[in-house]
Amino acid sequence: MNTIKYLLTLVAIGVFATSCDTNIESEDIQNPYTYSDLYYENLRAYKASDHPISFGWFAQYGAQNSMGVRFMGLPDSLDICSLWGGIPAKENTAIWEEIRFVQKVKGTKMFVVAITRIDAETDEHAFKQAYNEARQMENGEEKDAAILKAIEMYAEYFLDQVFENDLDGFDADYEPEGDFLSGRYFIHFMQHLAKYMGPNPDITKEERLKLIQERYGKEVTDTDKMLCVDGGAPNQLIDICNYYFQQTYGGSPGNDGGWPSEKVVYCANVGDNWQSANVGGLYDYARYKPSKGKKGGFGAFFIHRDYNVHESNPYPYKRFRECIQIQNPAIH
Repeated sequence: MNTIKYLLTLVAIGVFATSCDTNIESEDIQNPYTYSDLYYENLRAYKASDHPISFGWFAQYGAQNSMGVRFMGLPDSLDICSLWGGIPAKENTAIWEEIRFVQKVKGTKMFVVAITRIDAETDEHAFKQAYNEARQMENGEEKDAAILKAIEMYAEYFLDQVFENDLDGFDADYEPEGDFLSGRYFIHFMQHLAKYMGPNPDITKEERLKLIQERYGKEVTDTDKMLCVDGGAPNQLIDICNYYFQQTYGGSPGNDGGWPSEKVVYCANVGDNWQSANVGGLYDYARYKPSKGKKGGFGAFFIHRDYNVHESNPYPYKRFRECIQIQNPAIH
């Protein structure tokens, strides 16, 4: 415990120093702060410890003229970042250099994220062609098997994005709104993903490694990639998901939809509420402590809007960093 307290203190010092950059309108690329190897070692150790996490959906990082839209501008203590702006093209080497630094040196997990709607996907994809053909078949066992196979192909489409880009997990945004991939079909989709990632209790590391290497090659050895869900989040997925990123969005924490509190990350809509003092409930979610057990953590949609400086936010990410400290206080 004393080690974790020490680490939290060092992280607190680091994030305060980083927060002093208030120039968000510069036309020139700003240089991020860097620290000692010991600082980054302690930062990674903190993130590897057992604690309620901080999380953010991040977008608009195609422009690089402000630290507000750069990965190096994110709070150092952020545990997980979902790439809401999509996976950058490989030729965007400057962005990828920052992603790798934040991922490998600062220890922030980088997630692929997608609204999982198979009907909305375009027809050039092999999974969509298989799906279209399956839907046209006569009802029966053969049709059911073909539909499930197409859904597995859709899951593999996202698996490839995670593994082929050396990212850390997948965040499935479950907002079907009438899409076919709902109910038992979405559960099947997630169960197929869970063969390769997440805390699936029904597969051993050895079995998982065999599947991964059959698909991605013998040099790939990471069996600890994470699987998370947000949106409606059926609680049949509890055992195979690391976290449920609940879109609490101004509501009261504690209504967990049947999920255990240690897996629920309460998220505020910072994108629409970045000018409000409470940032759409962010402080409430950071302060919240379940009556029993632990909390998964807190998070923010469009986290980068909290970079903006205004009356309620005198320096970039002042409020998000305060919430990290509220949730996981540094002991001086």
